[in-house]
Amino acid sequence: MDAIVLRNVTKEFRKNTIRREYTTFKSEIVQFLKQPRASEMPASVISAVRDVTLIVPRGRTVGLVGRNGSGKSTLLKLVTGIYRPTSGTVEVNGRISALLELGAGFHPDFSGRENIIVNGIILGMSRREIRERMDEIVAFSELGDFIDEPVRTYSSGMYARLAFSVATHVDPDLLIIDEILSVGDEHFARKSTAKMDEFRRAGKTILLVTHDLGTLQARCDEAAWLDAGVLKAYGDPAFVVSEYRQAVAESEVQAETTPGRVETPSHPVGRQPRTGPPAETGRRWGTFEAEIVSVRLRGSDGVERAVFTAEDDFQANVEVAADASLVDLTVEVSFLSQDGTLLWRDSHPLVSGGAAVATLTLNRLGLADGNYRIDVAVFAEQGRVCCDFQKGLHGFAVRSALPSAGLLRPLHQWSVHAAPPVKASV
Repeated sequence: MDAIVLRNVTKEFRKNTIRREYTTFKSEIVQFLKQPRASEMPASVISAVRDVTLIVPRGRTVGLVGRNGSGKSTLLKLVTGIYRPTSGTVEVNGRISALLELGAGFHPDFSGRENIIVNGIILGMSRREIRERMDEIVAFSELGDFIDEPVRTYSSGMYARLAFSVATHVDPDLLIIDEILSVGDEHFARKSTAKMDEFRRAGKTILLVTHDLGTLQARCDEAAWLDAGVLKAYGDPAFVVSEYRQAVAESEVQAETTPGRVETPSHPVGRQPRTGPPAETGRRWGTFEAEIVSVRLRGSDGVERAVFTAEDDFQANVEVAADASLVDLTVEVSFLSQDGTLLWRDSHPLVSGGAAVATLTLNRLGLADGNYRIDVAVFAEQGRVCCDFQKGLHGFAVRSALPSAGLLRPLHQWSVHAAPPVKASV
C-alpha cells in the first residue's frame, strides 16, 4: 500500500477583494446597494495546485523542489489535511507528523515542556506515551533550562529544535517537513540529518520541501518539481534537479537580457562608448547603417539554447544586414560575467555591404557555473563608425554539478605521487 496518493488534485483560493482605502458608513451602504449580488459576480480565484497526480510509495524519501510560490507548501498542507482539495482526491495511509510553519501548533505563553504535551496529543500520542518520551524529547532538543520558559522567548532556531524533537519522537509513519530545518545551526542540522537517516532505515516515509539541491540529490529517493502549481517532473533526483536548474537558469537569462529602449543617435558614434552607453541611450545604439538582425546561441547539435555546461561546444550566430555602400565591416563579440567583468572579446571582418551571418565557435566553453552576458557590435570603416551596438540584450547560463570557484573552468587534471622519504639530518 502506498503512503501518499494524490490523484488530479487541484486547490484554489479566492482572491482578496477587500478594498484597503478608508470609507465611511454611508459610502459602504451605497457601495453595498450598487454592487451585484455574490451569485452574479464572476469568480476570482488563484490555483495554487493544479491537477497534480503524485504517488509516494511507503518507505521512500521524496523531496519537493520549486520556486517560492510554486505550491509546495500548499501541497504539504493538502497531504496533512490542513487544506481540503477543490477537486481530486488525497489518500494518506499511516500516522503523520508534520513540521510546517515555524512555531505552528505552539502556544507562545506555554513553556516548551507544556507545548510538548499539547503537540504530542495533537499528533495522536497518549499522555502516558508523552510522559515516557518527555526526557528523550527534551534531551534531543538540547534546550536545557529553556524547556521550562515560555516559547515566545525562543529564537527561531530553538523553535525548530523543539518542533523537530517532538515530531520525530512520536513514532510517525510519515514525516512531513517544510524547510523548517534551514533555521537551525550546523550542529543541529547534522543531528537532524542523522535522525532522518534513522527514519529511512526504519522504513518510514519522508516528504520534504528543500531548496538545498545537494541535500535533495544525496538524501532523497525521488524528487518532484512544482512550477506554478503544476507538477513538471517526478522521478530520479538527479534528473529532476537538472530540469529544474535549467528552467531557473533560462528564466534568469531572460530576465537579465530584457531589451531596453532603442534610440538612434543623430551622428556616428565611434569606439569610445564601448565601455557602456550613456544612460539615456538605453541598451542599443549606433547609426544603424548596418544592423544586427539576430543573435542566436547554439550547442554542437545546432539547437538554439540558453543553458550550457563548461564542457559544451558553443556557437554564436550573428546575422547582419548592411547598406551596400558600407565597407570594412567588422563584427565584435564580448563575453562578460553577470557583474559586467569583461572575460574575452574578439572581432572578425565581414563581407562589405549586404547581408551576412558571422559564426563564432568555441570547441569548449570553459566557463564556471554562473550567468553570463554577450555584447555584440558591428563597426564600419575600420572601427571608426559604430553601426549597431547591443549591450546586455543577449545572455546564457552555465550550470554544472561539479564544484568550482571563479569564472573559468579550464581543461585540467590532477596527479599525486608519493614523495621520497626525507632523510633525517645527523
